[in-house]
Amino acid sequence: MTQHREWSLTEVLDLVTAAAADRDMFSYEGDRRSFVEVASRTTRLAAYLRGRGLGVQRERDQLERWECGQSRVALVMSNCPEYAESMIGSYRARAVPFNVNQHYSPREIGALLAKIGADAIVYHRRYAGVLGEVDGLDGLVLIEVDDGSGVPPLAGSVGYEQAIVTGGDIAALPATSPDDLFLVCTGGTTGAPKGVLWRQADIYISAMGGTEDASAESISAAASNGGGIWFAAPPLMHAASQWTLFAGLLIGGTVVLHDDSRQFDARELLETLQRERVNLVSMVGDAYARPVVEELEAGNYDLSALVRIGIGGAFTSPDLKARLIELIPQVTIVDGYGASETGGMAYGASTSKRAAQSWAPSPGAAVLSAAKDRFLAPGEDEVGWTARVGRVPLGYLDDPQATARTFPVIDGQRVAVPGDRARLLADGSIVMLGRDSLVVNTGGEKVFVEEVEEVIRAHPAVLDALVVGRPSERFGQEVVALVQPRPGADVTPAEIRTHVAGSIARFKAPRAVLICDEVRRHTSGKADYVWAREAALGAVEARVDVVEAGR
Repeated sequence: MTQHREWSLTEVLDLVTAAAADRDMFSYEGDRRSFVEVASRTTRLAAYLRGRGLGVQRERDQLERWECGQSRVALVMSNCPEYAESMIGSYRARAVPFNVNQHYSPREIGALLAKIGADAIVYHRRYAGVLGEVDGLDGLVLIEVDDGSGVPPLAGSVGYEQAIVTGGDIAALPATSPDDLFLVCTGGTTGAPKGVLWRQADIYISAMGGTEDASAESISAAASNGGGIWFAAPPLMHAASQWTLFAGLLIGGTVVLHDDSRQFDARELLETLQRERVNLVSMVGDAYARPVVEELEAGNYDLSALVRIGIGGAFTSPDLKARLIELIPQVTIVDGYGASETGGMAYGASTSKRAAQSWAPSPGAAVLSAAKDRFLAPGEDEVGWTARVGRVPLGYLDDPQATARTFPVIDGQRVAVPGDRARLLADGSIVMLGRDSLVVNTGGEKVFVEEVEEVIRAHPAVLDALVVGRPSERFGQEVVALVQPRPGADVTPAEIRTHVAGSIARFKAPRAVLICDEVRRHTSGKADYVWAREAALGAVEARVDVVEAGR
């Protein structure tokens, strides 16, 4: 087998910059920055970080796979070019940036900074008040980005632009390594966030469009041809949006960003697509797709340049995808399945001629047996586990036990097992069933909540829904639905239960329904199942209504 060269992210970016020096790298609300300009800014930022003592302390070959030998830089920002520059500048210094959800409480931010072991923080001033309530910031390198909010910076901070001007000894910057880390913190959708450790060489191939046979010549040629115009709409604090960002940049594309500190506005998104002549935009689930469809139906937009919509991270209703294609006939909608622990693992493409029925696996994608002791062959009639082989993370930061569970070695191969159930069809495609941690075991039957949610959202009076389990004396667990009606619509718990029971097996129909003013989701559009479980515990009256009406 031919051994190809591996790449760090900055090595690839340097080749791209040489080929596309004067091309816009970023477009952000009137601010445009070229590849060569960003290269200069990130090099000087790296020199500043090195001058403050940040960088690599121990090389990869001296570490266990769950250990990090590099300084850690927390990013507490909304979307902006400085977010991406801070990542690239950290990589150039051989430090490792990591995402912090800026909507966390001071307690949650403090816990994450301590868990990851932050050495520095780059933050928007608007979050200085929250950070000011966090203990343990003494001694950290603090860099503030002036966002025009007028909020005073934290004591001891240096301005971002001042750090770049100050710089340091650029000639002393070290050569980066394919072993340098890409660190992403999981969203904590179903539990506490974890730090996922990727080698840059692996994440480049698994999630950023790189190929095993990438060479300096092929990278430069792709950048010279141009990568189009990409719009990373979801927050960069989430892994999938970072992957969109780098996938565009690493082929010489221009990446459009917008200030996501404001409430999501479908009109603003569509106006940006039109103004920037965007070719590819990423979205997250119904939270993005529904208002976009409604605005497209109400307005008049020239989206003739748009050829691809990437969707992932949360459920998107088939009817909404179909309507998007009707409204933008030339577009291809690409559903992406993946996780922070796997990268992009499977895809389904829908066009005006054909809707995706299943998922085509990426290289390395597989399905493990229920016992996680072997790989299933196509067509085996068994509900197994999605897995990825080869280019997978090293492990979870400072957690050898969780590393062993999620990243086992099977048949001599490193494997990532994110916790989702699936079947492998005879043609090699994968049918996703859902996250195992969200399966409700009720009366001896397993209910995958995503299946029930999809049926509920198809009800004409329902805007959004989440499904969880809660304890039941009779069934062990029972299915509970949290339902947000459409504005002006009325729907009863009994109607929801009857609707679900008429579409799928009756044991999957919710025995409790809580009608909510709002189904809570994270800013990325992902479901807030922690909130949903808590809310479901209080749905006593709804449970009584449903039981009486449903039997």
